[in-house]
Amino acid sequence: MDSKEKNVFVNLKDLPRFSTLNARVQNILWESSAYEVWGHDLMIIFGSFILFALGLWLISAPVFTLSFASGIFLLGCFHSITTSKGSHLAAHHSLSSSPVFNEFLKVFLSEFWGSYSAKMGTEIHIKIHHPYTNIIGLGDSSSWKVPFLPSMVYMFFAPVIMPTITPFVAVGQLWGRWKDLAAMLAIVLPGLWFNAALLVYWSGFTYPTALLCMCVYRAVFSIPYIHINIFQHIGLPMYCQDPEHKVKRVYQMSSGMTVKHLEKIVFT
Repeated sequence: MDSKEKNVFVNLKDLPRFSTLNARVQNILWESSAYEVWGHDLMIIFGSFILFALGLWLISAPVFTLSFASGIFLLGCFHSITTSKGSHLAAHHSLSSSPVFNEFLKVFLSEFWGSYSAKMGTEIHIKIHHPYTNIIGLGDSSSWKVPFLPSMVYMFFAPVIMPTITPFVAVGQLWGRWKDLAAMLAIVLPGLWFNAALLVYWSGFTYPTALLCMCVYRAVFSIPYIHINIFQHIGLPMYCQDPEHKVKRVYQMSSGMTVKHLEKIVFT
């Protein structure tokens, strides 16, 4: 084997240990200010409520006007920031050093505003997706597979219905886990009512049109969300679940770092 061929292979004994990598990360966090670790993201998330208030005011204008369209866009921005960004960071315990406050934010952002189970978000994203990003059938976003749809429908039309079906998906995932399902519905249903009531009493909608408006503004960023969150995995080295062909853990995860770096840029 010549020198060029040797450069292709990795000596697994030379790979760093997880404890070494974790120690370096903890040192960076220790040297960072509270604003750098928590404050910046909290400011963005809670600042987005200004967009929400402004959006509610703008959509009180007649339909098919620039003011109405601007209101829908701002409400879509608010929904994306609080649910995609906020609930994602809360699932990673990245919004507070207090476990209690972080858990509150996770439920508040994911269930009250996003209408999705915070518990399922943690199980799917933290316990499966991140550890097994490039393992086929586990963390490779296999849940968003609808092979019977034409490609154009799959990429540009199907994602628009995601916000509408999200609560029903959560119910299906928790079906049979009655305690968890009841706890989620106790937050999601008041959240949906509160969102609709604001549109009714602040913006002048009826309840049916308020629900329709919620489906519309929650879908504003659905297409780019799907494209980034799902198709960012294309090009990663993929591994099977077969124990006989299992690669070393640190090597498997390190070969999925491109996707994690992109996710860091987009969602945090």
